[in-house]
Amino acid sequence: MDSVALAPCFLLSMPQLADPNFAKSVILLCEHSAEGAFGLVINRVSELTAAEAVQLSPELEAPNDLPLLIGGPVEPQRGWILTSRAPDVPDIEGARRPDGVLSKEIGAGLHLSASPLLLRRVLQAHPAPRRTVVLAGYAGWGPGQLDAELAESAWLISPVELDLIFEIPSAVCWEMAMKRLGVEPSQLRPSYGVH
Repeated sequence: MDSVALAPCFLLSMPQLADPNFAKSVILLCEHSAEGAFGLVINRVSELTAAEAVQLSPELEAPNDLPLLIGGPVEPQRGWILTSRAPDVPDIEGARRPDGVLSKEIGAGLHLSASPLLLRRVLQAHPAPRRTVVLAGYAGWGPGQLDAELAESAWLISPVELDLIFEIPSAVCWEMAMKRLGVEPSQLRPSYGVH
């Protein structure tokens, strides 16, 4: 399997995936290579708003109520901004990472950033910016791990559709993504692939 060609795509969890962190999850696979894979769960909403969860200094002034998504179980304290527009945060001291990149285009019209400056701008915008989500944590796989899970039919692969990230309610995102692939979710039963 050509692992480099998979990202970006959606991974839709199948019933045999035993990890409760990923039950009925839709993951935006951002990177996939021989070194491993990185993705963000896009359909798990936290009880906290993004502004309630982040700790920025100085504190946010008049924050909006943008929800916080649980991007995955790895490094839950780490924040991400996923947006359909290239961020235009000005290049000021400390705004850019050492490699000079403020955000990364991951394909399918999506940009990913961990910039505190962009996070502040997003959380203080009124109204909250469209087609922008804030996530905490991520899903990660070591070398060959995701390929093994795919071989065991733990995931279905689907093309990225922006409305599933930004417009479809999280509660129905997985079912909608499955139906778009022609799969009836109520008919799914655990099955185990050949190793």
